[in-house]
Amino acid sequence: MIIGKDCVAVIDYTLKDDDGDVLDMSQNGEFVYLHGAQNIIPGLEDALSGKQAGDEISVSIEPKDAYGERDPERIQVVPRDMFETDEEIVPGMQFHAQSQEGQMMVITVSEVDDDEVTIDGNHAMAGMNLHFDVSVVSVRDATAEELAHGHVHAEGGCDHPH
Repeated sequence: MIIGKDCVAVIDYTLKDDDGDVLDMSQNGEFVYLHGAQNIIPGLEDALSGKQAGDEISVSIEPKDAYGERDPERIQVVPRDMFETDEEIVPGMQFHAQSQEGQMMVITVSEVDDDEVTIDGNHAMAGMNLHFDVSVVSVRDATAEELAHGHVHAEGGCDHPH
């Protein structure tokens, strides 16, 4: 079976930056996604279309087909007291926040001053060229439940509320 819309693909991959540093990897068939449901970045999904179990590809993906360019408008300085936590706020911490459009997003603390915190709503890999080495482990048809929910379910079914 080839990878196409409404298929579940299992892949192993290594992701590197332009310097060849490994940014992420998944091995032993641990990464599973629903093709055509925007579960992975568009450039990688396009590169995997038409592949089948046993295929191996190396692909470089520009920011426009990955996490986009860095947007300076997603960097803000906010009052420190906006953070409802007893933990010390330090650069690198991540929090979940809601965008003005109502979407959930991850923000990263980039600087901390006495009264202010600089936060960055850009994805950590925004603006980067991404280099993937991918092996296709297996491909199968998605179940009706997976298609209805837009993501792959673990063996035994769905574990989130409907």
